[in-house]
Amino acid sequence: MLKDDRFKGLSLTDLKRDLLAGITVGIVAIPLGMAFAIASGVKPEYGLYTTVVAGIMVALFGGSRFQIAGPTGAFIPILLAIVLQYGYENLLIAGFLAGIMLILMGVLKLGNLITYIPRSLTIGFTSGIAVIIFSGQIGDFLGLAGLDKKQYFHENMIQIVQNITTVNWLSVLTALIGLSMIVFLPKLFPRAPVLLVALIIPTIVAIIFYPGKVASIGSAFGGISQSLPSFQIPSITLERILLLWQPAFVIAMLGGIESLLSAVVADGMTGRRHHSNRELVGQGLANIVTPMFGGIPATGAIARTATNIKSGAVSPFSGIFQGLFVLVILLLFAPYASHIPLASMAPILMIVAINMSEYKSFAHIFKLKTSDSLVLVTTFLLTVFVNLTIAVQVGLLLAMVSFIKRMSKIFEVEKVIPALKNSKSKTEETVSKCPQLSFFTISGPLFFGAADKFESVITRSINKRPTVIILKMKNVPIIDATAEANLASLAKDFHKMGGTLLISEANKEVRETLEISGLYEEIGAKHFFDDSSDAVDFGLQIINVQNCPKCGRNETSACQVFEQRKKVKTG
Repeated sequence: MLKDDRFKGLSLTDLKRDLLAGITVGIVAIPLGMAFAIASGVKPEYGLYTTVVAGIMVALFGGSRFQIAGPTGAFIPILLAIVLQYGYENLLIAGFLAGIMLILMGVLKLGNLITYIPRSLTIGFTSGIAVIIFSGQIGDFLGLAGLDKKQYFHENMIQIVQNITTVNWLSVLTALIGLSMIVFLPKLFPRAPVLLVALIIPTIVAIIFYPGKVASIGSAFGGISQSLPSFQIPSITLERILLLWQPAFVIAMLGGIESLLSAVVADGMTGRRHHSNRELVGQGLANIVTPMFGGIPATGAIARTATNIKSGAVSPFSGIFQGLFVLVILLLFAPYASHIPLASMAPILMIVAINMSEYKSFAHIFKLKTSDSLVLVTTFLLTVFVNLTIAVQVGLLLAMVSFIKRMSKIFEVEKVIPALKNSKSKTEETVSKCPQLSFFTISGPLFFGAADKFESVITRSINKRPTVIILKMKNVPIIDATAEANLASLAKDFHKMGGTLLISEANKEVRETLEISGLYEEIGAKHFFDDSSDAVDFGLQIINVQNCPKCGRNETSACQVFEQRKKVKTG
């Protein structure tokens, strides 16, 4: 791992700035931690446990100076699905397994690979998650009675329609008060802790004017403990690993993507550079330790990280102070949280959903009407109507197929007139008409998606029985195993027919691949050339003049091409 210099050179003034930033972020993190936990189908204190433990762990072991970790909205659909299908204990195991996967990604230096996931895929599932979060708060916003959390979007929507007559107008009033705080308070008091105020004011109103008339954290989940749960290692068995590895993988991928995106945002705001692989290891450690304290999966939170930077953070100590601040608040004021109305949580999560939806980017990609649009819409619909696990898998598959198709279109095999040293146009024209020499320029990656096109074009030339085929591979960046096998088959068949295959201007990587496979030796080192004109000269030397139909018809004793080539070289 890279040497960690994030804690070096700090002064007392720097620590004071980190303390202030940590408290500021902690004030934002408390309502979000509870809200995300409730939306994920678990008790609100589990979100606070995650904020404390994951926040401190990522600050200590992560790869960014300013990263703030904790529960995030992106995890809500997958966590809720796991809770509904497998239960809370299995959710802890899935988070633990995801942590191991993240560490392996970091150790194997896969931090940069995650950034290659196409934007159409990330926008697709992020927008789908936003729809699920927003729709999941409609019931609490309206105070509907008789609702049970269901796994599928359409089931929840049907329930809302069926129970729409049970609207609690006091819940609607509570939610509107909280929403007005979120919308108008920043305009009047820009430095006010908006989300915390959006919880406190509606709670005070509900307690004073209509106590017990709206659902609250206490009525739905009971009281919140004033301490962290006891340390306990999840009971992991092979059966549970086989059961949960897929959702764990999605948690790991989603957590890795969001953490690295958050770190990139922090880099852009500060001019610093994060260490992606160390960040993955830090996130992995956090997700291994957090379930041992009852916490849910965590990742880097973009909004809280940005708040941390804007609040003057200097080092990872701000993340540590944030976790400690939330712990102190939990120990001192946890019982009072039971009075918070669920309706006051709803507008907070709805605003989070709108902010994370990236609806402008969604509309832009959709308007392109390309394969990216297909990946976008497919991932979005599968996220909303099926689940995030299937959405990511199918989205990645579509993206890969789309990429392969695009790359295969880039690939070109063209029969051309070879460029000859010191040549005149008449000589080049004569070479191009020579039936015993075929010259091809190959452009683009020579891989399995283009191998069929490559083979069919060259095979057509072989069927015309030339004596020499020259392949100019200057613009071939790579060759994979499939294309190498096709090239080997073509070379073998052509050799049996008495022909000679020459390859010119292949780059170092292509040559190394052919050397490792043994094809370089089969074709023959003397048949590889750094310059195409040298390959043409060599090819003209081995052409059988007596069997040349063109020269035979003209009743010449020497090949016209060869004779003109000699004149060019001597003249």
